[in-house]
Amino acid sequence: MVALPLAAWAANPAMAGRWRMDPKRSTALDGWNTWDLVVGLNGTRVDLRHDMQWRTSKVTSTNTVDTATPTTVKDFFRVEQRHMALYLVPGAVTPVRAEWLDGERTLRVEATVPVESSQSTTPMRIYQEFRLIEGDQELQLIELHSTRGKPLVYRFTKITGEK
Repeated sequence: MVALPLAAWAANPAMAGRWRMDPKRSTALDGWNTWDLVVGLNGTRVDLRHDMQWRTSKVTSTNTVDTATPTTVKDFFRVEQRHMALYLVPGAVTPVRAEWLDGERTLRVEATVPVESSQSTTPMRIYQEFRLIEGDQELQLIELHSTRGKPLVYRFTKITGEK
């Protein structure tokens, strides 16, 4: 029997649901008009579904992470990938680690995404913190990339009554 820390199993139910990005309080969302983040909780698994839209074009992609064990994600979705000229390596998978922090109020995700540019193929490190804001009606995502000098910060508001 493997003993896991309690935080590996715990998930804050307030994190679950649909969250809509507030563009006025967020890093510019180049290439997209809207972004809904849909968080699903299933035991130690966390589904992070990205519902993106630009005019009439819609894209949905899900990154599933596990707080009990490192995983791999095929076609790891990156919000900024549309205009970065850093493309997923065809057929590659992304190693991902996730953990609950701050009394299960923050989900930390670390990924090493294999990307290719016109010059080479290289790993891009991504560090994300999905933080519940006091009152549990707002979520903040802080994202650090090894390819960027500044963090990306996105603020979301919880949407109720929609799927």
